This record gives sequence, C-alpha cells and structure tokens, in this order.
Amino acid sequence: MGTDADWVYLISNFGFPIVMTIYLLIRFEKKLERLTVGLDYLREVIVQKKKG
Repeated sequence: MGTDADWVYLISNFGFPIVMTIYLLIRFEKKLERLTVGLDYLREVIVQKKKG
C-alpha cells in the first residue's frame, strides 16, 4: 500500500475517512512500538538501580 495509484483506488472505493483512519493507525502503531521499547529499557534501568 505505497503507490499513489493504490491510495487513489482506496479513497475512491472506501472513502476518505476510512483511508485516513487506516493511515493514522499504521503511524500510531509504529510510535507505540518505539514507546514500548523505551519503557522496557527504563524498566530494566530501574531494576538494575534497585539491585545495586
């Protein structure tokens, strides 16, 4: 789902709101993955600080 023709096809068949929702969900998913990695790292740092 990357070319302009794909986006035009999706918008014409499913409508702008649905396509925008899918686009935003994909973007948010990537950001949530990065936040999860960061939180896991911080959790490990806190555990190490408590140990020693």
